[in-house]
Amino acid sequence: FLGGTVVTFLIFIGLTVYSLSAAQDQSNIENLSESAIRGKYLWETNNCMGCHTIMGEGGYYAPELTKVVERRGEAYIKAALMSPVPWQPNGRKMVKYEMTEAQANDMVEFFKWIGEIDLNGFETVVSPLAKQ
Repeated sequence: FLGGTVVTFLIFIGLTVYSLSAAQDQSNIENLSESAIRGKYLWETNNCMGCHTIMGEGGYYAPELTKVVERRGEAYIKAALMSPVPWQPNGRKMVKYEMTEAQANDMVEFFKWIGEIDLNGFETVVSPLAKQ
């Protein structure tokens, strides 16, 4: 019993050290720009995660946005964020944010940065709203 406990403990410690090593960092932090940081701030202050998800975390009312730049493109994202009226794709209503061009650009940079994070081989983040 004691031998198995020691072996399991050593395996646990080894895997913890391996997981926390710099070689395993998948955060994409080297590409984090000031614009992406401002976009993250806008994401948080507007409570976007209350409806949307990023990397599977957040609300399920609205679409998953991890790879939104690849799926929709920058112009589509900016149009939605800068719209002077509530936006209603597929019957779901998104509040009007009336962001400035600079704010919309910051959000796009944040989405680009998120979209480049290594997802461990999961090319698509599945959302309950995904239609495939």
